[in-house]
Amino acid sequence: MLVKTTVDWPSFMARHDLTWSVKPISWDEGAFIGNGVIGAMIYSEEHRDKRHVLRFVLGRTDVTAQKPGGGFPPRVPVGELHLELTGWYYQPSSIRIDLWNAEMRAEITTTVGTVNVRAFVHSEEAVLAVELETSESEKDARMTWYAFSEVDPVLKNADGINLNQYIPKAEVVRQTAADELTVGVQKFDYEGGCTTAWTESQAPSSPYLRRLWLSIENGFDEQVQRKVEANVREAAKQPWETWVEAHRSWWHQYYRQSFVSIPDTMLEGFYWIQMYKLASATRSDGMIMDNQGPWLTTTPWAGVWFNMNVQMSYSPVYTSGRLEIGESLVRAFRDNMEQLIRNVPEKYREDSAGLGRSMSYDLAGEVGTEVGNLTWVCHNLWRQYRHTMENALLEKLLFPLLKRSVQYYLHLLERGDDGRLHLPPMISPEYGSFLQLTVPDTHYDLALLRWGCQTLLRMCDILGIQDASQSRWEETLEQLTPLPVDETGFMIGAGQPLEFGHRHFSHLMAVFPLHLLSGDSPEERELILRSLRHWFLREGDLRGFTFTGAASIAAAVGEGDEALKYLRALMHLIKPNTMYKEAGPVIESPLAGAEAIHDMLLQSWGEEIRVFPAVPSEWKEAVFHHLRAEGAFEVSAVRSEGTTAWIRVKSLAGQPCRIKTDMRGVIRMSASAAVQLRALGGGVYELELPQGEEAVLYSADHPAAAGRAWAIEPVPAQSHLCGYFGGRKPWRLYGLPIQ
Repeated sequence: MLVKTTVDWPSFMARHDLTWSVKPISWDEGAFIGNGVIGAMIYSEEHRDKRHVLRFVLGRTDVTAQKPGGGFPPRVPVGELHLELTGWYYQPSSIRIDLWNAEMRAEITTTVGTVNVRAFVHSEEAVLAVELETSESEKDARMTWYAFSEVDPVLKNADGINLNQYIPKAEVVRQTAADELTVGVQKFDYEGGCTTAWTESQAPSSPYLRRLWLSIENGFDEQVQRKVEANVREAAKQPWETWVEAHRSWWHQYYRQSFVSIPDTMLEGFYWIQMYKLASATRSDGMIMDNQGPWLTTTPWAGVWFNMNVQMSYSPVYTSGRLEIGESLVRAFRDNMEQLIRNVPEKYREDSAGLGRSMSYDLAGEVGTEVGNLTWVCHNLWRQYRHTMENALLEKLLFPLLKRSVQYYLHLLERGDDGRLHLPPMISPEYGSFLQLTVPDTHYDLALLRWGCQTLLRMCDILGIQDASQSRWEETLEQLTPLPVDETGFMIGAGQPLEFGHRHFSHLMAVFPLHLLSGDSPEERELILRSLRHWFLREGDLRGFTFTGAASIAAAVGEGDEALKYLRALMHLIKPNTMYKEAGPVIESPLAGAEAIHDMLLQSWGEEIRVFPAVPSEWKEAVFHHLRAEGAFEVSAVRSEGTTAWIRVKSLAGQPCRIKTDMRGVIRMSASAAVQLRALGGGVYELELPQGEEAVLYSADHPAAAGRAWAIEPVPAQSHLCGYFGGRKPWRLYGLPIQ
């Protein structure tokens, strides 16, 4: 290793623990834990009859229920674990999500005593654990599980009622085994159900220390019951500290996959909480990240949405190098290819496939006039490939899937009087939804079709194959009508300018995320910025993901100061615990915010790896380590005193490598004799970097590179912004003397 890492991980992550000094009383500010399948949102309630309760609102991502009127089976709530205290949950209170160890710890003061709580969902087992230590006066505090149908209406009403959400009626049966393990079985009306098992024991070391293990499984038959019972029994019989250490070890390895530190401590903390959220929401063998992850609550969107939500939720996976999370998306599409074919009209099924807007995990959603959703998912899968360079993914899934997605578009193309190929009226996602507006030649669809044809041709070169459709893809690229543009910039579609507020960047897809336009020429750059700024002039419907998309677009053309403004605006829209909510909770906007931070630090679309391409002028220092670039490169870099000091690149696949940097003065390289460096001009350097080799490029004139002291260490923190998220603390922003 040419680079030394000196990160004190426990201390660094503790900077950004979510913290509460006042008890949380809603989903918006709850403490959340999860292992990609099971999750809990933890908060209390102010109603006088429930002030003694700390709620663990449980969720399991694969629990769905069939609705009597048809439609896709939505996610449904499973129940709650309540810590029922002897006294009222009062102040002072201290709650912390220990990010490094992925556990919640609380010190609760009640009107009669104290209770210390520790909780986590085990990283490798489907088990929630709660440890409870009480004072003598709180020794009668108890933990009780309630099926959702048995949760007190006071608490359900506190969470809000959404009449669009389907909640099945459930038959609940409890039974207790001889070893004090209790099982609760829920059978839903029509179809579906879930089974919960739990057991509690007193620790031998103290009469006031108890532990509870709880597991949930989808389904209700005897086989499921045996499985959920085994989950609990196996966990409970293991030595506690050994079991806890196994949980922590997984998380410690996960965090170390890459490192980011920036001088904006609030955004740095926000970033690391999103990394925690990613692995809490899904795993390589988990379900697709839907709109909420395992933290289901009142929502009209209890399913999977593909006109933006899923694609943006997965966006930070690639550059962060946390590619095993992306495997959940890969697996879902690999396993449901036949359903994707059934989603298109029967006459096109021989060679086409598609994806509707919303559905359940089986991906059963007919394609209507919103056509591009599957092609956009293919862009995510392409990023998964480009960051791993695993040809099996290309050959076995992405090429046949993208070919079918593009072929559906080709069936719909029509030749116009101008001799060009045109698309019929379609939906540009989120624009004019209240009007049921369809527009010919939408930017969204033209951009996705163009990207799809270009990428299929590129795949043929990579795989060394000749495909019968190649000439059709080439013809489409030559004859496809250009993206509609007017004096304000990119239009929604032909004849449809951006006339009112538009929260989606569907009319800017060619810029981001597809990067069909680089902005390298003055004309392209001007068009991109004109379009971006006109978009924000129409401020009637700006949402969280509006600002993340805008930040990534600004970053794509090197406007770091502007990107930072969009991200700081996002901080006012997310909830105190970094969750996000509109009519219902959706997790994609905060996750996409992490991707926007990546885009400011490292970009690798096109043919170049751009290091610190859009760093705000106020970020004089910045550090990242082992971020992943297209071509399967691990990249590390340090920015100091306002310029790049050094860059380290390691090739995992032996691909061609070009680096673009703002390093000044004489650029030197440290590497083995197998590595060659050529300067191409304009800050671009070409590396001949065989697979497994690494190189450090450094500025001979930069003090931070002097003596080849290439070390990765955190940027100093702004102490008043450490632990900013969790409970609401806006006063931390203004330098008030808070301890």
